Amino acid sequence: MDRVMSQLSEINLIWFLAFLGLIIMGNFILKRAADYIEKRNAGVNGKTAATARSVVNWLSFYSALLLFLLYFWGEEWMTYTLYSQGGVDVSFFLILVAFMIVSLAHRLVKIFTLYVLKPVYEYYEIETGLGYTFNRIIYYTVMILAVIISLTTVGLDLTAIAAVLGVLGIGIGFGMRNIAGNFISGVIILFERPIEVGEVIQVNGKNGRVEKIRLRSTIIRTAKEGTLIVPNQYFIEQIVRNRSNVAMSAEVNVSVSYRMDTKKIEGLLEEAVQKVREDAEGILDSPPPDIRFVNFKNQALDFLVLIPVTNFQIKEKVESDLRHAIAKIFQENKIELAPAANAGFQE
Repeated sequence: MDRVMSQLSEINLIWFLAFLGLIIMGNFILKRAADYIEKRNAGVNGKTAATARSVVNWLSFYSALLLFLLYFWGEEWMTYTLYSQGGVDVSFFLILVAFMIVSLAHRLVKIFTLYVLKPVYEYYEIETGLGYTFNRIIYYTVMILAVIISLTTVGLDLTAIAAVLGVLGIGIGFGMRNIAGNFISGVIILFERPIEVGEVIQVNGKNGRVEKIRLRSTIIRTAKEGTLIVPNQYFIEQIVRNRSNVAMSAEVNVSVSYRMDTKKIEGLLEEAVQKVREDAEGILDSPPPDIRFVNFKNQALDFLVLIPVTNFQIKEKVESDLRHAIAKIFQENKIELAPAANAGFQE
């Protein structure tokens, strides 16, 4: 009898590996097909192709898991009691079920918020930031319930776990004050919404767009410095400029020698601005560019050039183009810049 069961186990293993190979091969073929369609069809954007690849990976993973359960359901080692807790005989099968509960909850809540709630938000014209807050609350609520159910499934006493965490919390509370502060600040941001996903804010003099608000930190995407991971406590304790509803301008500060003709400098700066407006994209027609004689300094005359632009990514590019144009025109007209010690500087 043992010999027959051993042979059956070997046969199940062979069949399992064979079908697993087919799943892996199908995963590879489907993802390559998605890449090919994305390259050949201009109507398919990168986000759609990425979603297709994610769905393929998700189906492949759970197909392999279900295949594993199908072929090894009757095996003795699957139901062998690893330990007993609270009257529950915990086996490898129960641990696998607990893992599937958490994993499926994560996947399903993502699908629900993306394909069910997102159209609802668009239909009822709910703000992006408010919709994001609802999604975060739903996600964390579902995941906490899933973890509780999975822990209960494997026989863990949640009352005992809560008591242990309470004792540990007293001991490590002082060492985790910053983490706790950032967590609470994240909850405040999600409910009060002083900043929202998609808004342009200024952090330490750097402009960036809010990409994601997490419970501990917020992700800010800048044009020049890359991605900034900012602790949430910063937004509660510091002054943060929200630039979303403020006209964005490319700004260049120029300091020339006090011997130069100010009207001539202003005319040359106008020429540089006109050159940039002809070549660059993303410059607004209204309000018009502004050139100001802003300050006197010892052996220096300060000018400020402002060009309204559509967003902060364009701002960095226009500022660079404007500096090139000014440098070229100043060289052609032999304009002297102010000494470095007196030169103005602006971010």
